[in-house]
Amino acid sequence: MNLLHTNDRPGTYPPSWYTATATPLAPFPALEGAARADVCVVGGGFTGLSAALHLAQRGLSVVLLEAHRVGFGASGRNGGQVGSGQRLEQDTLEQMLGKADARRLWDMGEDAKALVQALIADHAMPLAWHPGVAHACWRPAEVAHAHAYAEKLARDYGYDRIEPLDRAGIAELTGSAAYAGGDLDRGAGHIHPLNFAIGLATAAAKAGVRIHEMSEVTGIEPGPPHRIELARGEVMADHLILACNGYLGGLEPQVAARVMPINNFIVATEPLGDAFTSILPGNPAVADSKFVVNYWRRSEDGRLLFGGGETYGYRFPADIAALVRKPMLQVYPQLKDARIDYAWGGTLAVTMNRLPCFLRIAPTILSASGYSGHGVALATLAGRVLAEATTGQAGAFDLMAKLPMPRFPGGPALRSPLLVLAMTWFALRDRIGV
Repeated sequence: MNLLHTNDRPGTYPPSWYTATATPLAPFPALEGAARADVCVVGGGFTGLSAALHLAQRGLSVVLLEAHRVGFGASGRNGGQVGSGQRLEQDTLEQMLGKADARRLWDMGEDAKALVQALIADHAMPLAWHPGVAHACWRPAEVAHAHAYAEKLARDYGYDRIEPLDRAGIAELTGSAAYAGGDLDRGAGHIHPLNFAIGLATAAAKAGVRIHEMSEVTGIEPGPPHRIELARGEVMADHLILACNGYLGGLEPQVAARVMPINNFIVATEPLGDAFTSILPGNPAVADSKFVVNYWRRSEDGRLLFGGGETYGYRFPADIAALVRKPMLQVYPQLKDARIDYAWGGTLAVTMNRLPCFLRIAPTILSASGYSGHGVALATLAGRVLAEATTGQAGAFDLMAKLPMPRFPGGPALRSPLLVLAMTWFALRDRIGV
């Protein structure tokens, strides 16, 4: 089943709060006939748009193909959190890769946050950077670990932007009594992700990128030059970048074996007004310590945007609002009567070890995907890294490509049922507090 057409109307953004508040963007034309470019980028999310923009700024001719609208996938539907570091903690990366490469990965994570902020400022994008991302822990042992990790980052990496919080501190920060403690990362932040994607697309088009929406790729004949096939046209390109994340389908088996789509869901309440000023009074974003993580923040118009719940099949549940309301009320029981104005789902992509998957499929075919919920910053940086590697500066790409990247057991046919079993077990551990 093709996820590009399973849960959404063709060429239409989902009915989310992001869509309702997006900066208007006229559609880019579908590709019809033949096109020629130095580089063809497949996928119009953060990775593809960033890659196309950075390639055009380096003087290359670029065609970007998007099956629906730019920012249609996870890039335009996520929680908007721009976190620090990688998806795994530095202790784990040090054990996996050694301290030198772990340090390089940390520095890349810092560069990723700075890149997001610089792109917003340099291109006068229609969105604001809101500082602060908190980590809320359910159990005292998790609080102790979070505080020890903050100390490690300050001691070993010179990162002193994390403030430890006890039970009273996290309650004051979040307006919830559910948590035992946590921390606040003042160097991280949160944004309107769809407007960021629209800003990237606008900047890329101004730089000369030929963007084609409603232009689904149906096949690839490797070259070079590579022939990228569409229903009503084709692109011939010397280089090819695959930036499809959870919507890759069967285009590239090497990537599909290591990167798996899953679904996640968000609701937006009605504007909460003066009755709930204790909820996130300082306007941070928050993510908690559950395996199936809850994450939330306030919108610019005073709503609570709350994400929670995952599914591992293809179709979204019939009642997304009911699915997400349950964890939201565990955190904020005072919102039991709050109206849900928007509820939407999105397909992201995970890897077995939750590290991003960078692959050199052929000398002139590159791919980056599988950000595992940490993609706003890392996918944006990945685009620049892909552009650098395409033009012969492959140091950062080669570092990411050497990360261990196991295949999912069972192959495409069995990996989803096996993942359901594993995720169900971890979700059960969340519920019983193990």
